[in-house]
Amino acid sequence: FLVLLPTGAAACVELKRFEEAITWCDKGLAINKNNRILLSLRLQSVSEVGDKSMEEKDPISHEPGSASSGDFKKVIDLYNQGEEAIEYHNLYLKKAQEVGDKHGEGNAYGSLGNAYHRLGDFKKAIEYHNLHLKIAKEVGDKHGEGVAYGNLGNPYHSLGDFKKAIEYPNLHLKIAKEVGDKNGEGNAYGSLGNAYFSLGDFKKAIEYHNLILKIDKEVGDKHGEGGAYCNLGNAYDRLGDFKKAIEYHNLHLKIAKEVGDKHGEGGAYGNLGNAYHSLGDFKKAIEYHNLHLKIAKEVGDKHGEGNAYGSLGNAYLSLGAFKKAIEYHNLHLKIAKEVGDKHGEGATYGNLGNTYRRLGDFKKAKEYHDLHLKIAKEVGDKHGEGNAFGNLGNAFFSLGAFKKAIEYHNLHLIIAKEVGDKHGEGNAYGSLGNAYFSLGDFKKAIGYHNLHLKIAKEVGDKHGEGGAYGNLGNAYDRLGDFKKAIEYQNLHLKIAKEVGDKHGEGNAYGNLGNAYRRLGDFKKAIEYHNLDLKIAKEVGDKSSEAIAYCSLGLVFELQGRLPKAVEHYQASINLFNSLRVLLISKDEWKVNFRNQHQVAYTGLWRVLLEQGNVDEALFVAEKGRAQALTDLMESSFCGGTSHHKGEDEDCAVLKNVPPNTVFQAVDKANVYLWVGSEGKQVQLRQSKLKDFVSENSGSSLSFESFMLGVYTQLGVLSNVRCENGSLDALREGRSKVDKKTKEAKPEPHIQQDGCLSTLYDIVMKPVADLIEGDELLIIPDGPLWIAPYAALKDGNSKYLCESFTIRVAPSLASLRLIADCPDDYHKSSDALLVGDPWVSEVTNSEGEKVLEQLEYAKKEVEMIGNILNITPITGRQATKREVLKRLSSVSLVHFAAHGCMVTGEIALTPDPHRISTVPTAEDYILTIGDVLNAQLRAKLVVLSCCHSGRGEIKAEGVIGIARAFMGAGARSIVASLWAIDDEANLEFMKYFYQQLAGGKPASESLNLAMKSLRESDKFCDIKHWAPYLLIGDDVTLDFIAKDRENLNMKSHE
Repeated sequence: FLVLLPTGAAACVELKRFEEAITWCDKGLAINKNNRILLSLRLQSVSEVGDKSMEEKDPISHEPGSASSGDFKKVIDLYNQGEEAIEYHNLYLKKAQEVGDKHGEGNAYGSLGNAYHRLGDFKKAIEYHNLHLKIAKEVGDKHGEGVAYGNLGNPYHSLGDFKKAIEYPNLHLKIAKEVGDKNGEGNAYGSLGNAYFSLGDFKKAIEYHNLILKIDKEVGDKHGEGGAYCNLGNAYDRLGDFKKAIEYHNLHLKIAKEVGDKHGEGGAYGNLGNAYHSLGDFKKAIEYHNLHLKIAKEVGDKHGEGNAYGSLGNAYLSLGAFKKAIEYHNLHLKIAKEVGDKHGEGATYGNLGNTYRRLGDFKKAKEYHDLHLKIAKEVGDKHGEGNAFGNLGNAFFSLGAFKKAIEYHNLHLIIAKEVGDKHGEGNAYGSLGNAYFSLGDFKKAIGYHNLHLKIAKEVGDKHGEGGAYGNLGNAYDRLGDFKKAIEYQNLHLKIAKEVGDKHGEGNAYGNLGNAYRRLGDFKKAIEYHNLDLKIAKEVGDKSSEAIAYCSLGLVFELQGRLPKAVEHYQASINLFNSLRVLLISKDEWKVNFRNQHQVAYTGLWRVLLEQGNVDEALFVAEKGRAQALTDLMESSFCGGTSHHKGEDEDCAVLKNVPPNTVFQAVDKANVYLWVGSEGKQVQLRQSKLKDFVSENSGSSLSFESFMLGVYTQLGVLSNVRCENGSLDALREGRSKVDKKTKEAKPEPHIQQDGCLSTLYDIVMKPVADLIEGDELLIIPDGPLWIAPYAALKDGNSKYLCESFTIRVAPSLASLRLIADCPDDYHKSSDALLVGDPWVSEVTNSEGEKVLEQLEYAKKEVEMIGNILNITPITGRQATKREVLKRLSSVSLVHFAAHGCMVTGEIALTPDPHRISTVPTAEDYILTIGDVLNAQLRAKLVVLSCCHSGRGEIKAEGVIGIARAFMGAGARSIVASLWAIDDEANLEFMKYFYQQLAGGKPASESLNLAMKSLRESDKFCDIKHWAPYLLIGDDVTLDFIAKDRENLNMKSHE
């Protein structure tokens, strides 16, 4: 019975029935006068009733260590959190039902509803609150009826049903006024304020919170007064009035300290952190969130601790400290799962998704946003569902999939309209405007940004209003209306200053600098970019600081102030490199981060060339090339220790350039060509695309469109008689490269006859006089990675491969790493030949079989096996487990299987010992991570998968299968640029391996195999013999020749 008494007392306190709570406490204290829970509850109840005579007679109020309101909060929390609370409330319910206490039964239902609400089970909470409501009506308990209505509003609010969240507190308010319940009236105002806040109507939210503040002051409820200040602070924060928000949060903090409310104090610190975050002062935000975290841990507030971790994650994300952001969000996620907070769990998935999006890990970002969406749908959280759709839209936007982004933002918009979320509706319009802006539809973008602006003004969202002005300015800038652009950016700036939004102020300065630069007013452009830089430094935003330096570099370059340009571009690169270090070993993060900031590297080497610093410009271009791949190779070859220890080492890379090396660097429609050989001075030549091709109307000249023209004229974009060895069928859509191929603008008209002659004239003719001997090494850049160099035709109609053996490499540093690798690092014997793995069991998400068996792939490896006298593994034997077991012990690896040209994944036979009936990706997909862990030691990897030499073109280089194996430790790769006719590929591989088996180097074997096809009647067309390329080092597989010699000797004995 004593166990039930504190439960009943706590329930009465929660329902504001303080006199009844005192009765419950007195009954319990008569049995055990030292029960601390009952003593604390009684003290609080006496305090709330305000009966001074009772308080004076109350011995516990004068005892040392009597409970403060902070201690009382702990007591209440004991009964309000987790499964333990539900157990207590169920015991109380059972007892009330046994004795026929309808009043107590109703209270128990209400307490159970609140407990389930805190656990995130909103539907069950509604069920119990309805039971409470039913009993209250039956027994004519108007007060209880009002409380039940008020409680019903809370789970509907959490579910995102804001209409119902307003309807129920209004019913509560009506009853509270009827019965003269000032506390209830205040609670109803608070709930209505919270509902309007969630709807994005912050002005109305402020109106209601001011009403509750008035009541709390009247009745002397300091705790409630503090809560009202808290809610007012949050509303002003969302309105963009951050200074006022801080003012209210400080008032809340003051009261919390006065009354000893540690929970409230912690919450105030957290809200102050959020306000300073909104102001762009991330360091101060972190300081306050740490104070919140400290208190939450002290008082055992797991929910507050989780929120503090989440807020710290967001602050570190804004500072560009991605690793730390992920750490904190994972701590929040752990707590949310521990306490069963589904809503918090979903929100944390959303935050993790946003962090991974900023890192460029879009695959992981999508995974997390999908988890958020799943939870939101499970618990019926429409608001969370809308946010998840919006975040998915942002992820696809960052991927460059703007049409898909629009699809998701429209889903967000539909939900926002359904639930009446004006703030969400405005944000959706803004996101749609950004997507149409990126598609080049600036007029449509302006239309959506104006809708965002209209809503922001309606609800008084100053922050949103400023952002809309900034976006409108950017759109008018792209339309060439610079005056209008400046007008809108100034409106954004004005609002940012008014509300103290330092981050927005910096953005506005940066955009104004860009607009004045395009107008040719460089003096004003420099002035604004410096203001942007000043703010970025003040708030510690390294990423914005780097962008500001880069923008200043560009203006100084245009002014002809080249030393200043170099200084600022270099400062930008230094900052980007310091941020890059934080990305640790995540390859994909580094690749995307480098891609986002390519302009700084390009700007620096371009200005150095203008100054005549040819060697230094090459050094900078090389430093920015294949950075992430070099990191991967260092981890493979050097065990994770950086090979380059300083500038002297880096300079050595340039001094020890292999003979006849042509280093390319593309800047828009220009290509710069450095030619170097060991011990010789580096020479520079340049080509301009406009000298060789003419622009089509409506399309700008670029190497991307030019290379599309080359591929079109070669006929390699059309279907060929080739088994589909791509993994695209397992993915949502085709790769980005293929999408670009389909959606690209018409290729430019080529003035000279023959696209291959034109390409030769652009990239080889300018340096032809500098090339000596018969070996050629090319370090391609950007779109020139996919050039079929072997087929380029010189002025005498001679193919380049007839004059040279050709190989390509991602960077000079990668070649140096290979050259410096210990002699015994790569294996010198044995081969692994993998062909036509059994993939008939593999299905897509709909359960449909999507991968075909590759008959020619099986023939291919069996033929190679005969040449090399090695048994291949095919069909059911070609399991992932078997391949990984052999990878580290062979000198040659040959794959003839389904592959993904972007991720570097290869499909193998699913593990027969797997747990699931339907194979998961882990059961059969060979990832680059798997290859790295297997410690690849092959001298040569041959990738006979469709277009294995292609992939996604980024600043890093081509991201695909070939790069993946080079990063994993392969010395040399043979790959193809496009899909090849099956019979032609079979013939090529036969000739190639026959030469390789004869002891010839890979480059010469490749050349001779291409020559054999070129001179044949059936496969003489360029599309059959030209796509093959050798990447990395030139290797000879001595073991093959020795094995054949031994075999021949045995046959003669």
